[in-house]
Amino acid sequence: MDGGTADFLIIGGGVAGLSAAAALAPHGRTVVLEAEAATGYHSSGRSVTFSHYGIGGGTVRGLTAWSRAFFLDPPDGFDALCRVTPALFVATADMRAELDSLEAITRGLTDRVERLDEAGMAALCPALRFGADAITHGFVHHEGLRLDPHAMLSGYARQVRRHGGAVITGARVTAVARTGGDWQVTSATGARWTAPVLVNAAGAWADGLATLAGVAPLGLSPLRRTVIAFDPQPGHDVRDWDVRDWPFVKTATDHVYFLPDGGRLLASPVDEHPDHPGDAQPEEIDMAVAAERVMAITTLDIRRITHKWAGLRTFTADRVPVAGWAADAPGFFWLAGQGGYGLQTAPAMARISAALITGGDWPDGLAEAGAPPAAITPERLAALCA
Repeated sequence: MDGGTADFLIIGGGVAGLSAAAALAPHGRTVVLEAEAATGYHSSGRSVTFSHYGIGGGTVRGLTAWSRAFFLDPPDGFDALCRVTPALFVATADMRAELDSLEAITRGLTDRVERLDEAGMAALCPALRFGADAITHGFVHHEGLRLDPHAMLSGYARQVRRHGGAVITGARVTAVARTGGDWQVTSATGARWTAPVLVNAAGAWADGLATLAGVAPLGLSPLRRTVIAFDPQPGHDVRDWDVRDWPFVKTATDHVYFLPDGGRLLASPVDEHPDHPGDAQPEEIDMAVAAERVMAITTLDIRRITHKWAGLRTFTADRVPVAGWAADAPGFFWLAGQGGYGLQTAPAMARISAALITGGDWPDGLAEAGAPPAAITPERLAALCA
């Protein structure tokens, strides 16, 4: 069964694959193959989707900063992609040094940062618990971004189709072979597609896809993260609280974060458990830890978890996303290791991918922001593993 030919064949319909496809679509016929029945089914659809500077190192923060303009003023064909929401970073006494460091880093990226005393923090999030055994210090970045993953995924898919490309779901890849100057990909239904460029944007499955294609894997690590949802039951009479106005709140270290989602709250213990590629599921102990950590720094009483889920965040050895050609396979392009920042760095990574694949220039401003080619392309991983 002939699925067709393309100039660019992308495996993976999460935000990495779809954003790259949208950037490539004006340059040639682009086809995205997604194994599941819907795009963004795994990591992209299970993120809390908040763009902030409290995760990742300097390169990731550079990619995040560069991508903000895309979210705030998206191209034609996209619905609104974000809502400006404060990001409040808090610390217990033993997290003070990490908070000070993060504040200095954030001030280097934006002037919309303010150090807060207890009254200032309580004005943003009245549920915070203060004192020697709870929160002692904090600062706010007033212009964090709550992203809309559905709007991102659907907007990117529209861009692909507008330029004559295709996004095909239910196309689980079972075979990959190099035939002449092309890559041939076969799905579980027997359909075949061919293209000179194969983009591996398969997320947690990226190393497995490379092995299937006879390409050396990068040593990616899928890590499971847990999120719970709960009604904001107060520990005392707080009838005037409206959690919909609360900021994103995260401890300076990777201990806990929570944020509003409509009339409820979402929280995570910022856990990272090694897992296998698949449909990740939360474990009871991780849900309990999430609830315990929220209650330790707030006056909230989590009586019932109303919803829970887990997602896989896949990292490279240096925890920086990778985009670039495989050294051992002509036409095989890596786009992987987005970790927990795939959504907030997608515009930058898509532009990088399109530039490398089409022979264009490195996007203006990215190197200056802390994301030069040497930090992104796969060669640096070989040096790390040597």
